[in-house]
Amino acid sequence: MSNQLSALLALWRQHRDETEWVLGTVYRTEGSAYSKAGTMMLINGKGQQFGLLSGGCIQADIARNARKAIVTGQTVMLVYDGSDEDDLSFRLGIGCGGTVYIMLQPVTPANDLDLSSLHTALSLRQSGFYRQKIGDVISRFEPDHVSGQSASWIENHEDGDWLVTPVLPEPHILVVGGGVDARPVVNIALEMGWQVTLVDPRSANARREHFPPASNILRTIDHSLATYVQDKRIEAAILMAHSVTIDARALAILSHAPLRYLAALGPRHRFADILQHAGIRTSDLPFTVASPAGLPIGGRLPESIALSILAGVHSALFASHST
Repeated sequence: MSNQLSALLALWRQHRDETEWVLGTVYRTEGSAYSKAGTMMLINGKGQQFGLLSGGCIQADIARNARKAIVTGQTVMLVYDGSDEDDLSFRLGIGCGGTVYIMLQPVTPANDLDLSSLHTALSLRQSGFYRQKIGDVISRFEPDHVSGQSASWIENHEDGDWLVTPVLPEPHILVVGGGVDARPVVNIALEMGWQVTLVDPRSANARREHFPPASNILRTIDHSLATYVQDKRIEAAILMAHSVTIDARALAILSHAPLRYLAALGPRHRFADILQHAGIRTSDLPFTVASPAGLPIGGRLPESIALSILAGVHSALFASHST
């Protein structure tokens, strides 16, 4: 399953009354670490783990300590020091050399750590800040506008230290064109837990049997597409219809949509043709454009080209905001 927080919470919501649950959170790191502060996972009373805070046997040790949180009803604090020869992570040889601080908070019917509010917000594709009191079984979600991806931080208050984590819904991308080469793009994006909408007016393309997990398939490229992008909070689009006319029509509509990034398949001169057909200039576009699409990883097969395109999207949405 996806490691996106929305997917973890959806699973918890579905099975929360069947067993006990523990929320595991990295609240601080020093040096190199597998996960950054704010990374979360869920562990249930059956020993099942959803999400990932570290790798190998450390993950198993986290699950064993989650049982203590369930039994005591108290938050369990863990420290894994990859530079300490006496530490578990060092002895197992799986650390990154840094130190990771983790808290395991029991999720109870009386106090669900406000995970229900967090789940509802992400289901509605709303953002906000999730605040967890370090060392305690107290958390709350505050809906708010979050601009871009940003790191978690610790706030010091009179009642103790709080981890504040910006929470955003997983990316939703629009793929214009539903040909054979769009299949690995959709599959890889969905494997990452992203949402994908396909749009193609041609009945022979973007058929549901070829894209069963796609979030939605649209058949019309008109002004309603800009509204759809805004309502669904789509952040990036990929032009790969292999038709200058279709790509140009989509680009003309998307030029009025609140996208952050657009990738155009093909050489630069092809995108120039698309712009000419659309009757717009690059300077008219309110978002970043990548033409040709993707990062230069030497891809030739459809799968590697898809990986290149999505790596470019990922970089545009995340890398410039990471710390």
